[in-house]
Amino acid sequence: MEIKESYDVIIVGAGPAGSSTAKTCAELGLDVVVFDRNNEVGAPKRCGEGISFNALKRLDLDIPQKCIAQAIDGAYAYAPDGKEVKIQFEGTKGYVLERKVFDKWLCYQAAKSGAKIISKTPVTDLILEDGFVKGVVIDVHGQEKKVYSKIVVAADGVESMIMRKAGIRTNKSPTLVDSGYQYEMAGIDMRDPHMIELFFGNKIASRGYVWVFPKGEHEANVGIGISGAHKEKKAKEYLDDFIASHPGLAKGSIIEVNAGSIPVGGLMEDMVGNGIIGVGDAVNQVNAIHGGGIPEAITAGKLAAQSIKLCFDMNNFSKQVLSEYNKQWWELRGKHLKNVEKVRETVENMTDDNLNDLADVLNGEDLSDFAHGKNIMKLVKIAAKYKLKGVARKLGF
Repeated sequence: MEIKESYDVIIVGAGPAGSSTAKTCAELGLDVVVFDRNNEVGAPKRCGEGISFNALKRLDLDIPQKCIAQAIDGAYAYAPDGKEVKIQFEGTKGYVLERKVFDKWLCYQAAKSGAKIISKTPVTDLILEDGFVKGVVIDVHGQEKKVYSKIVVAADGVESMIMRKAGIRTNKSPTLVDSGYQYEMAGIDMRDPHMIELFFGNKIASRGYVWVFPKGEHEANVGIGISGAHKEKKAKEYLDDFIASHPGLAKGSIIEVNAGSIPVGGLMEDMVGNGIIGVGDAVNQVNAIHGGGIPEAITAGKLAAQSIKLCFDMNNFSKQVLSEYNKQWWELRGKHLKNVEKVRETVENMTDDNLNDLADVLNGEDLSDFAHGKNIMKLVKIAAKYKLKGVARKLGF
């Protein structure tokens, strides 16, 4: 495939953030190319693959059946002592996706809109001139090539090299990046193949949780996320111990192994520079409680494209003009996600006894609200009742 010397916009990474930015940029009449380092878009998978109806509605996204592994009606959340809180409302509430198919579908939509997607083309460096990002250096089957643009979009995930090369700090301290490990398993027994299961407790998953996301009657993603600063045991060790203690899982087979980092905080006030803008995991746009980033990535891509178009309309590709993206994202999503992060910071400091107490007084609607940064005052009142020191302060009260 021919790669031109220059484009209006270069996007690094073909995940949901990159493909969303590409699609919207192309729809706005810009000449855009996406370079992805992997041989196959969407692989390797590093995701639990869940997405809610509310998120799909907010995104106005009508996904095809081929992207869906299983419809999900709700969840069981288990405290350390085994007490459960059921989260279920009327009807199906979301899906477990086939993430590899979903990511490709998003790229198909971007390509149909006029964007160029090129896989197996790692970006190895940025072109910097006069304080501006002016393009990228790519590896084309072992040959170095410079490609120029007015704007570069960093959509290269949690390990984002592009933002660092542009001199932009991304707040990825070990305490704000969880370590994730997951098996896609078959031949297992679950309580209900239309309900996800979430297991909490410091002995089960230090500052995190174990999840079971069904993908069929006897198939599921079984994974764990723990603090990246935790040194006593690795995520895989926690997960293996958990599976061994649950016969319905231990009997199964491991079809695929997934591992990676998950940003769970560090929301950035400033995600742009001269000629560069960051989207998705690269700039920590993730729900800090459950680690879900697909909806946030797609939203950010659409907003980023609007700010990029503004730069072309003004013929000004400076940080000053691109900063409109910061403003729009914080107004639409950032404030909300900051509340979610406060809840996560609170829960992670609770003991197992605290978590057991919460399971006695919370219902499914409460848990759903907290995961979306809502009804925080109820958590403050519960903390006061159980004398959880510092909780109100953490939540900003």
